[in-house]
Amino acid sequence: MKKYLSKIFARVVLSREKKYYDSPHDAQRDVLSRLLKKASRTVYGREHSMDRIHDYEAYRGNVPVVTYDDLRPYIERIASGEKDVLYPGRPAYFAKTSGTTSGSKYIPLTSCGLRHQIKSTRNMLLRYILKTGNIDYVGGKMIFLQGSPALEEKNGIKIGRLSGIVAHHVPAYLQSNRKPSFSTNCIEDWERKVEAVVDETVGENMTLISGIPSWLQMYFERLMSRSGKKIGELYPHFSLMVTGGVSYEPYRVRFEEMIGRKVDILQTYPASEGFIAASDSPNADDMLLEVHSGIFYEFIPVEEYGTANARRLPLWEVEEGVNYAVILTTDSGLWAYSIGDTVMFTSRKPYRVRVTGRVAHFTSAFGEHVIGKEVEQAIGVACSKTGAIVREFTVAPMVTPSEGLPYHEWVVEFEKTVDLQDFARCVDEEMQKQNVYYKDLIEGKILREAVISSVSKGAFDAYMKSVGRLGGQNKLPRLSNDRRIADSMSQYIIESNIKTL
Repeated sequence: MKKYLSKIFARVVLSREKKYYDSPHDAQRDVLSRLLKKASRTVYGREHSMDRIHDYEAYRGNVPVVTYDDLRPYIERIASGEKDVLYPGRPAYFAKTSGTTSGSKYIPLTSCGLRHQIKSTRNMLLRYILKTGNIDYVGGKMIFLQGSPALEEKNGIKIGRLSGIVAHHVPAYLQSNRKPSFSTNCIEDWERKVEAVVDETVGENMTLISGIPSWLQMYFERLMSRSGKKIGELYPHFSLMVTGGVSYEPYRVRFEEMIGRKVDILQTYPASEGFIAASDSPNADDMLLEVHSGIFYEFIPVEEYGTANARRLPLWEVEEGVNYAVILTTDSGLWAYSIGDTVMFTSRKPYRVRVTGRVAHFTSAFGEHVIGKEVEQAIGVACSKTGAIVREFTVAPMVTPSEGLPYHEWVVEFEKTVDLQDFARCVDEEMQKQNVYYKDLIEGKILREAVISSVSKGAFDAYMKSVGRLGGQNKLPRLSNDRRIADSMSQYIIESNIKTL
């Protein structure tokens, strides 16, 4: 009965949503208009004359792009108990994130913003049901690997990780099928938590498994170690995996090897600031932009980001194939807020995006401006051509080598190792195809070809644990413009494709 009702529910809900994707520009203008009306009597609204803003051009002229540090004084006022600061009333939650430049951040999350987070996830699953006809996962057990749902409280506002907050609002119709238990979810130590999750799920009929790829990888490895079986054999009815947080592509080969058969993959782009996009087709590497979920979008071309005359583009002015920094205005009280992510549009009818990296995560010590999408694709191509399986990696510049030309060092943890010279050649060829500046530096003898440093198994987990960032919502930066991470990993290097590093 649950499966039958799921199809009916999907048709009804998505028929109502269709108009927004058919007219995305109208949907976006409507979102902005409603947000401005809500905020006109707030502290921030009065400071920026929002009661006199009636179109996007006026909004762009009156409300500046901000970062967390710009909003910190307002957030501190909210935390101290003040109302009507960034948005009417006070937020229901602060979603705590680990900022790379500002320390811990406390992102306001209203009840309305939380509803949009949950609704966007639901709609993604409903689209999947209608597109594939697969409703088998509905009747089995579902696991959501997430942060601890244990919340703190300050002056009436609850504080926790986004995934932990959402855990308190899982729809009732999913509660009976949901794993792990609340008590297991509350375990803070990630390694101990994974073992407890394995204890609870190793004998269950798991059909849907969800989480950040690095979490899922650790979970699958522990399951295989405990059971002696591949995941697809251990869970014969497992048919759908939902991932998010980072790109799935670098993990694809490893997951296919661990599962041992094909399962459908849905990718999501949730953030503490709002749910931005999700797959509307299984196994696609781009995602449908959520155009009517309480978020008004602006985009700044990455090469202009941070400059005085940077262009701010609404959705109707973006182009495909351009790398943009993402700017959000939300129903949780963020106004022209730079979230630090970069995306590229793959389609405008409908609007689909692919996450390309972080504004702060790039390698450009020589003017090449390599981005996350490029290194992730290069690793994927190299694995496909050589048969290697990569567990994790990061890239950093080596500006002053002890001998020879400078280079990009790729610190790689292999699950299945191949000849490093072949792997390095494939990586470098793909990088030159994607990035003309990198190609010019190689051909001009400014840089030498990519250097691959293979590290021991478990090296990246050990590094993340040493800096207090193992598990949770923490993600290893794939790119750095300095050698802080690469130098910390040097103690784990077991092989390189050059003799002297």
